[in-house]
Amino acid sequence: MKKIAGFIFWLIGWKIDQTTPLGIKKCVIVVGPHTSNWDFVLGRLAFVMYGVNAKFLIKKELFFPPLSWLLKALGGLPVDRSKRNNLTETALKYFKETDTMFIVFSPEGTRSYNPNWKKGFYYIAQKAEVPICICYVDYFKKIGGFHSVFYPTGDVNEDILYIKNILKQYKGRFPEKGID
Repeated sequence: MKKIAGFIFWLIGWKIDQTTPLGIKKCVIVVGPHTSNWDFVLGRLAFVMYGVNAKFLIKKELFFPPLSWLLKALGGLPVDRSKRNNLTETALKYFKETDTMFIVFSPEGTRSYNPNWKKGFYYIAQKAEVPICICYVDYFKKIGGFHSVFYPTGDVNEDILYIKNILKQYKGRFPEKGID
């Protein structure tokens, strides 16, 4: 699968940053800027190349056959978004149940411009006591990958500002919808 993913990236003219979070078995991954549905396709292929079995929390309403089979194969984990705080508890449960867990979040919560990020990824990392791996996608340079590993300090607003400042240097497919 790695060779197929590498071939696809070569074919479309993209490169994957070879920097990886060595030794990390569990983390929350934030990816940005998220401006297109193609971000998922590129990210999924990149995780195949890294050998990372990344998971994605997806609303449970989409888990019906045959779509549920595809979503599970791609790393989808069902979550009931109608229950308050269920997302955090569900993610914590997944972290506790496995030895290796990489859960991916788009902190903007949308493919449109949103200066007010969702903070769930941060609270999940904090409660699970795992780092946040910062990943990026840059359509302008046709490159994506892991940028760095960040450990939450407890100051959610400052930490999110720090992550935003890293990710705003990259251009999404639709730059006007990116991070400010």
